[in-house]
Amino acid sequence: MDDSAPPPLSLWLRELPITVPIVLSPLRRPRAVAGARDGGGQPVMVIPGILSSDSATALLRRTLDGSGYLAYASEMGFLTGIKPATLARAVDRLAGIAQAEQRKVALVGWSLGGLYARVLAQRHPELVELVMTLGTPFSGDRRANNAWRLYEAINDHTVDAPPVPDDPAMKPPVKTVALWSRKDGVIAPAAARGLPHERDAEVEVPFHHFALASTRPAIERVVSELGRALAG
Repeated sequence: MDDSAPPPLSLWLRELPITVPIVLSPLRRPRAVAGARDGGGQPVMVIPGILSSDSATALLRRTLDGSGYLAYASEMGFLTGIKPATLARAVDRLAGIAQAEQRKVALVGWSLGGLYARVLAQRHPELVELVMTLGTPFSGDRRANNAWRLYEAINDHTVDAPPVPDDPAMKPPVKTVALWSRKDGVIAPAAARGLPHERDAEVEVPFHHFALASTRPAIERVVSELGRALAG
């Protein structure tokens, strides 16, 4: 299978049941992540994906808190696309967290949220410790996914012409780790993996796109990989 092409319909259909744990995320209790490094109070700003808000990442943030991190919601509202006003809110939020904690902030971005995370780190590397993207289509053809038609239907611009000048494919001047999956039913694996000059490391994980920040096995892997990346 061509891993630079949009995933087949069969994989997309397997994503649909995973909307349930996303919706229930605010109600679910975290559990300890076996073998994970202690976060040592590292602040982490978690940015959700398209057509979702901070409620979708509630379980991930609680799990990060339980692992010794200080997890922060993005407070960017309900995300529908790339918007200058939303990016401005993200910059303010990042700066506020860094000032409150008096240290750089790790950014974890899920899907569309990872595009915001990479741009934030490009613009303000002095505030960012690390960027970790979860199934984020930052590389290659911006139509190498099963979401671009929806994106264009709900926004006033095409995926090729977002209303900000930043190129998310450009590697930020901070450590950048891309998590990607061959089971992703939304994003082409190559688009989320990136090319060597576009990130510092890539990690293949065995999870569907909607599971990456909502199911317990995926969240535990994210927390473990974050610890490894920060320690390396």
